[in-house]
Amino acid sequence: MDYITWRAFYTVLVFVLFIGIVFWAYSKSSKKSFDEAAKSIFDEEDVNNTERQSKQESKNNE
Repeated sequence: MDYITWRAFYTVLVFVLFIGIVFWAYSKSSKKSFDEAAKSIFDEEDVNNTERQSKQESKNNE
């Protein structure tokens, strides 16, 4: 096999992997975990912990 054949094979392989990732990202089975990750930024526990850490760091810097 020559270089051009390997390049063609590699191109097809990367394209198939890309299509697989797109199907995985938009599949219904992944939707729940993606929605939880998207909403996690609004969790109050994380906000309260971040505020406490910021206050504690500012006290430590004084």
